[in-house]
Amino acid sequence: MEANTTMRVLHVIPAVAPRYGGPSRAIVQMCGALQEQGSELLIATTDADGPGRLQIELDRRILFNGVPTIFFSRQWSEALKYSYPLARWLDSNVKKFDLVHIHAVFSHACLAAARSCRRNRVPYIVRPLGTLDPWSLQQKRFRKRLFWQLAAKRMLGEAAAIHYTADAERRLAEHALDLKRGVVIGLGVDSALLRNESGAGLFRQSQPSLGSHPFVLVMSRIHPKKGLELLLRSFMEVIAEKRFQHWRLVIAGDGDPAYIQSLKQLVRENRVEPHILFPGWLEGAEKVSALRSADLLALASHQENFGLCVVESLACGVPVLVSTEVNLCREIEAARAGWVTRLNPKDLKEALQGALQDKEERQQRGLAGRELARRRFSWPAIARELIDLYQRIGNAGLDQKHCA
Repeated sequence: MEANTTMRVLHVIPAVAPRYGGPSRAIVQMCGALQEQGSELLIATTDADGPGRLQIELDRRILFNGVPTIFFSRQWSEALKYSYPLARWLDSNVKKFDLVHIHAVFSHACLAAARSCRRNRVPYIVRPLGTLDPWSLQQKRFRKRLFWQLAAKRMLGEAAAIHYTADAERRLAEHALDLKRGVVIGLGVDSALLRNESGAGLFRQSQPSLGSHPFVLVMSRIHPKKGLELLLRSFMEVIAEKRFQHWRLVIAGDGDPAYIQSLKQLVRENRVEPHILFPGWLEGAEKVSALRSADLLALASHQENFGLCVVESLACGVPVLVSTEVNLCREIEAARAGWVTRLNPKDLKEALQGALQDKEERQQRGLAGRELARRRFSWPAIARELIDLYQRIGNAGLDQKHCA
């Protein structure tokens, strides 16, 4: 396939509702960047939105945030996101594409896409979204083992490539599962975040109790894997010291209501309500304002294959504090763009103290983070890497056909 040939690429992902966090944002931004590079593409997904549904037209191509997308009904199971209409459409339409890029593993849409590709001899790439990390594989272990034996093992074994977003993600998955054909291509960040625009005051205006206090920001899906209980307890220990009592912790995001209530109960029991804010889900200008006005972003996850919020924070010149389980930690440490800590109470508390006590150091690491984001995580550069991968796979497929 010639380098200037436009490939038709189908992207399949179980869901794109904002509540699913980074993967939902990344797929739209990725496809938008690919379109700007001249790619012809389509996203196929479901209308899943937690217990509800996206209010969106089904079964026909529409523009979703500027990207051609076709939605199908999720018929049952929030975990599996089963959709017979999507599977049937894939069987009939996969052959119209040169390549399929599958995002996630343990979901009906992904397995159905891989099966349709094999039936129609269309090459496919799998981006596992961190689900092949040993920690992730231990969660809901029985269901994942069953999935693995029934379909996922073959799905990954016959993929033309497995797309990891960090080298640590690749190494962990390949070691655990003896996988091959891994490629590492990161995710990008909205170029608007890299521009020197303030807008920082908007978020503080919407949260009057925050006032002018410096704050640590958590901006992610509120889920047990994010290590929020440990972060909360460490932060509460830190602000018990007089020199840190002016600090605030802002936990922005959405998740299971019962889990969010358990976090709020922990705050009430320790009588630190003025120091901890739960503003809910942020998007648009308010989200950007929260990022720009934060003094530190924290992601203390038990497992994180990339951490899009981390790169967004760096792009805004805000340093980050991440656990060693965030797969970008080596890049952050090498660039001195923040603090990296092991995920235990002692180390996390010490890392927080180190980050909060020195404003000048935070500023220096924030500048280093902005440069790292500009150099490594721009969407145009990521899109060019993906197009090059698509072309290589397309050329390999043509060579195999000629040999046959």
